[in-house]
Amino acid sequence: MDAAGSCAAGETRKQLCYDFAAWDYVVFGMLLLISTCIGVFFAIKSRKKAESSDDYLLGGRQMSAFPLSLSLTASFMSAITVMGTPAEFYIYGTMYWYYAVTYLLMAIIVSEIYIPVLYRLGITSIYEYLEIRFSRSVRMLATTIFILNTVIYIGICIYAPALALNEVTGLGVWWSAAVTAVVCTFYTTLGGLKAVVWTDVFQCLVMWIGFVAVLIKGSTELGGFRNIWTIAEKGGRIKFDSFQFDPTIRHTFWSITIGGTFIWTGTYGTTQSMVQRYLSCKSEKHARWAVFLNVIGLYIILILVGFSGLTMNAYYVGCDPYTEGWVGASDQLMPYFVLELLHDYPGLPGVYVCAALSGTLSTVSTGINAMATVTVEDYIKPVKPLSPSKSVILSKIFVVVYGVICLLMAVLASQISGGVLQAALSLSGLVAGATVGIFTLGMMLPWCNAIGAFVGVICGLASTTWVYVGSTIYPPSNDKLNRLYLCTDMCNATADASCGFSGGNDIFTTTTSTTEQTTTQTPPIAALYSLSYCYYPVLGFCVTVVTGLITSFLTGYQRPSEVNPLTIRPVFDHPVFCWLPSKTRRFLWCGVRHEDVNTDDEKIRYLHRDDSVAYDDSKKKGSYTYNGESSTAGKKRDGEKRATDSNIPVDVIRVNGSSADRVNYAFRPDETSTSL
Repeated sequence: MDAAGSCAAGETRKQLCYDFAAWDYVVFGMLLLISTCIGVFFAIKSRKKAESSDDYLLGGRQMSAFPLSLSLTASFMSAITVMGTPAEFYIYGTMYWYYAVTYLLMAIIVSEIYIPVLYRLGITSIYEYLEIRFSRSVRMLATTIFILNTVIYIGICIYAPALALNEVTGLGVWWSAAVTAVVCTFYTTLGGLKAVVWTDVFQCLVMWIGFVAVLIKGSTELGGFRNIWTIAEKGGRIKFDSFQFDPTIRHTFWSITIGGTFIWTGTYGTTQSMVQRYLSCKSEKHARWAVFLNVIGLYIILILVGFSGLTMNAYYVGCDPYTEGWVGASDQLMPYFVLELLHDYPGLPGVYVCAALSGTLSTVSTGINAMATVTVEDYIKPVKPLSPSKSVILSKIFVVVYGVICLLMAVLASQISGGVLQAALSLSGLVAGATVGIFTLGMMLPWCNAIGAFVGVICGLASTTWVYVGSTIYPPSNDKLNRLYLCTDMCNATADASCGFSGGNDIFTTTTSTTEQTTTQTPPIAALYSLSYCYYPVLGFCVTVVTGLITSFLTGYQRPSEVNPLTIRPVFDHPVFCWLPSKTRRFLWCGVRHEDVNTDDEKIRYLHRDDSVAYDDSKKKGSYTYNGESSTAGKKRDGEKRATDSNIPVDVIRVNGSSADRVNYAFRPDETSTSL
């Protein structure tokens, strides 16, 4: 390579043939600078008024749907998407596009089951729901699982792109990892959730721009998208016909749609990282809209990464750098391709690097903000009440602490073998099944008690972890992976450059080496370990629900009439089931007293014993006093309210007789009594 950093004769398509130019570093620096400035802006803005924990952790509960939808898109379709998914299409083909079905199913489930229950409770931590429904021990267990899972997940998201960019561009792996962690921690600490959301919006746009730049240049270089598609078809990569019911095949229509729905429902419906955004919305309607608008963003990303992978396949159709060993892992393919494709355009390779690091920034900032929230809300506040100012200070301290922990976890993530995409999805699948299971036990099955929920989630996690560990000892055979042929015939100018095109498509079928064909003695249980990673959450969900219910009935099931009706979602009251007779729908309540709660789209706030409440049953109106300030009972207020009025006879009160502005107030389970 000459001094200018361009390739000399004979050096083309070799590792580190092209280096980052000065303009690439400028673009990279601008990304970090703008992200930091957003955090500083919201920090300065918050100084103009006293900042409460709701302002810092939930954006004052006044966020709107559009920025939140982009934030949701950026948070989990991030570094993993930018680095891993194009390589998925390059190596395995287009079956991954069936995840589009799962995104829509996830949005319907989350918006119709999870958001109505969680938003109307007015909670800050999603795991507070588990204490309301079950017990404090279940809440602590779920919070601990979330923190451990998120720390490991973020460690992968910090290390994987840093390593890939280091191998291809020469950026120092630990330098880029440290910069990512420090910048995320800085703007998250200063600006809270508002800074996280608006930097996510900016970073999501950067990711889109990065992929569009690659596609425009790639399609121009390769004769248009029709030619790219034709090459992919000849290479056997246009695959939508895998409908086998075999659960050991890596990707089929059924494994992706069923398993993927559980994975993404667990991510979007039962993790603090996502639910915290719904709770920050100004209304339940905005929260629901945010989820569905997010699906549009996910579709855009899915299309962009898919065609990026197919473009990369067309570019390297006769000379695969992965097989040749010019890149060390599949996750390095996309940055390697971008640097080779765009090296003549100063700054454009930097745009893609910014797209990759934008994914990392959004994931890290979301994760550390969520972990700080649950640490304060679930671990500290129940033990020691805090003033709003102390809550904010403590939250900022934990943001810094978790930023450091995640950077250290990136060191351990360096020991993970295999692709980052499957590693991250496998990790999500291990936890998603159990968490979806425990919230299903809470929201849909009123007979489940606290012991059943606790035992169920432990068994669910144990089952998926057992299978995952077994799969590393007895990995599935190559014919289950459906890995496609990668040609290298054109890497040597003297070799036949046809790469099989003249002879039809047979050469592109899935191949298996002779060494892999050799049969080895494996125990019968190894068949279970061959389970597709997509089915991990399905296994975890089934084990959690079944063991949870069995344990509940063995230890004395929960009587549905005694369950707080605010914690149960009456699914059959949905307008879709309006054709059912009212008696049938009431029967399907399974004994839960939903008649005590108006389940229309309304605000529900918890009453705490700190507040005085006056209620006139004859007039169906009332008022409360909160921190010395009087207000009509139907007026929307943020935060949590407590009641001390001994004249209130029930644990759920309806105030302000007009159903249009009715607000439901409920006592916490540990404070509920027939006479307060």
